[in-house]
Amino acid sequence: MDVRRRLIAVGAGVLVLAACLPSLEQVAPDDSAPWPGGEVQPTVTGDPGQSPVYSQEVEWTPCGDVDCATIKVPLDWSDPYGQTVSLSLNRSEAREPDQRMGTVVINPGGPGGSGLDFLSDTGYGFLSFAGTDLLDHYDIVAFDPRGVGQSSPIDCGTDAELDAYFLVDEVVTTEAELEAARQRNTDFAERCRELTGPLIENVDTVSAARDMDVIRAVVGDEQLNYLGFSYGTQLGATYAALYPENVGRMVLDGAVDFLLPSEELSLGQAGGFEQALDAYIADCIKDSECPLPRDPDLAKRAIQDLMDTAREEGIPTGGEDLNGTLLVYGIVITLYDEESWWVLTRSLEETLDRGTGRNFLALANIYLDRDDGGHYFSNGMETFTAISCLDVPEAPLMTISEFRAFQRYAEEASPTLGWWFGAGAGCEGWPWTAQEIVDDLTPTEEAGPIIVIGTTGDPATPIEWARSLADRMPTASLLVYNGEGHAAYGRSNSCILDAVDGYFVNGTVPASGKTC
Repeated sequence: MDVRRRLIAVGAGVLVLAACLPSLEQVAPDDSAPWPGGEVQPTVTGDPGQSPVYSQEVEWTPCGDVDCATIKVPLDWSDPYGQTVSLSLNRSEAREPDQRMGTVVINPGGPGGSGLDFLSDTGYGFLSFAGTDLLDHYDIVAFDPRGVGQSSPIDCGTDAELDAYFLVDEVVTTEAELEAARQRNTDFAERCRELTGPLIENVDTVSAARDMDVIRAVVGDEQLNYLGFSYGTQLGATYAALYPENVGRMVLDGAVDFLLPSEELSLGQAGGFEQALDAYIADCIKDSECPLPRDPDLAKRAIQDLMDTAREEGIPTGGEDLNGTLLVYGIVITLYDEESWWVLTRSLEETLDRGTGRNFLALANIYLDRDDGGHYFSNGMETFTAISCLDVPEAPLMTISEFRAFQRYAEEASPTLGWWFGAGAGCEGWPWTAQEIVDDLTPTEEAGPIIVIGTTGDPATPIEWARSLADRMPTASLLVYNGEGHAAYGRSNSCILDAVDGYFVNGTVPASGKTC
């Protein structure tokens, strides 16, 4: 559910440059260092708000066009005086210093999205699309959450081990297969634990939200001003439930109602991507260059037949064959933004007319943060899995009959992609659950107004989630963008941009239900 709408700008080059993606070297901070301010304190379970990390001073140093810093947070927030891990931050200072109002912390989503990569004024980074008023009045601070990228990172294995886990497209149909899928989850998690250590058990959303309160403190703000996209809305809402008195101005764009059952979330997303695919087809078949039949049902059938071929036989690419999972990734990444639909058209044309899946493989690699040689140049897929599975509350395992019923619901919600949403065992078999999970948002009634944004044609976070999340938060005001694509701020229209910037700068809260 991360904000991938802008990655397709790289994808445009795929069609010309054969996916010449850069390699990103991950830098693991030294986590053996004591907490800033002295020797390691005795291990004591206590109030997270009393952790000595709150007294550290942040030191910003220039790094390119922004400033960078590293801070420490407790590895385990139930042990606030214990071992620490590192968070990497970057900052763009307010462009009008004499009008500076504070700091806005941003998160791009995921879970597992890199804030350091997101804060950029080149290409399609945050600084390239954010409103002038926001950038004039606020420092913008981004961070790699715990476990992610240049913060203390998790590691779950070699490229080959990651491929073996993430690229399987076998569909569970029997009790034995379901148990084997659970065991795959357990084995993968244990491999993460072997390579990462105890951090793998502490990359949950509540821990990340507590980290954000440390960020708020070290940048010198009494309250947290926050703009989160996609999963970043879950992170923001979790913060608001934990620290309602510390919430300043908060916008949650592309909202996730994370209190819904995980099966319902999967079905909602399956239906969302199918709806986006239908919108793409309706647009494509109006164009004489569209490679699909002009009848919408026949056009959908052509894509479904292509999916069947990928799953049953594989589609040649000149390298590794395109299987069903890779084709799903290659399709869905183009559905995050209608400005990327032309890339899907070109890729379908290549595969349907010339029988090669080269472009779809390149698009899948962008989604996976993997280069054309099969090397994962970030740990985004690993962190997505670890964070998501830690956040799932403990529940009885599904029986095979219950699982098969879920698969049928998924295929009803998405005849084209539903098989993939019901292919594996979800998080069943993951050996750990977060020590702390937010399951009630009524404490946010102590916070000030919060804006929740939903987009009517959002494939990854359906509009219904924005509505239900806003209903759960007593002070929330719902803002709706009537359009296609994932999230709205900076990619929709001036109505959304002006509403968000007006809220951050002037405190103006749009009437709940306002549609742009």
